[in-house]
Amino acid sequence: MIGGNLSATFNVLRLLYSPSLCLPHTVIPTFAHLPVPLEFPGQKSDIRAVILDKDNCFAENNALEVYGPYKDKFEALKRAYPGNRLLIVSNSSGTVDDKDGKEAIQLSQALSVPVLRHNVKKPGCMDEIITHLRSCPDVNLESPSQIAVVGDRLFTDIMMANMMGAWSVWVRDGVDVKYASAFSGFERTLHEFLVKRGYQPPSPS
Repeated sequence: MIGGNLSATFNVLRLLYSPSLCLPHTVIPTFAHLPVPLEFPGQKSDIRAVILDKDNCFAENNALEVYGPYKDKFEALKRAYPGNRLLIVSNSSGTVDDKDGKEAIQLSQALSVPVLRHNVKKPGCMDEIITHLRSCPDVNLESPSQIAVVGDRLFTDIMMANMMGAWSVWVRDGVDVKYASAFSGFERTLHEFLVKRGYQPPSPS
């Protein structure tokens, strides 16, 4: 089981017949390199909501605060996507592992950004995300293609984006590449292999 995530374990089998599901639309080294507002070179997009991963994306693992060097970028993202248009979806805070949602509440209060409480871990919580966003009048979501997902994991964040028909931004090196796991190294190797073979990510729909 991938990192204790049953959802990822089952969904990763999809890659056997559709490897492109784990390919991002944009690759950036770290969160500091995130373009704000989000743009996808050579592509037209109407991004109305941004789904943001937490651990090793804008925060250190298990931290409930923005990693120091990323604070200005995080505030810029909040200004560009105010209210419910920016949503944190983590596989730690807000999941069934987060007893009574205490971490989700602390994180949301500390950052002034909503944190999704979800029953299924990424990449399987697509329906929960879309249902939530469609319930928010300030988002005015009409299509999953108006969603962008930003995260450091190909098999959770990026795969979820492609499965739901959204745009994706892969934070390749995370907060600090020195602390990247062996599995993260495998994902980078796989990405390079698929790109060299000519695979392309699915078009958002």
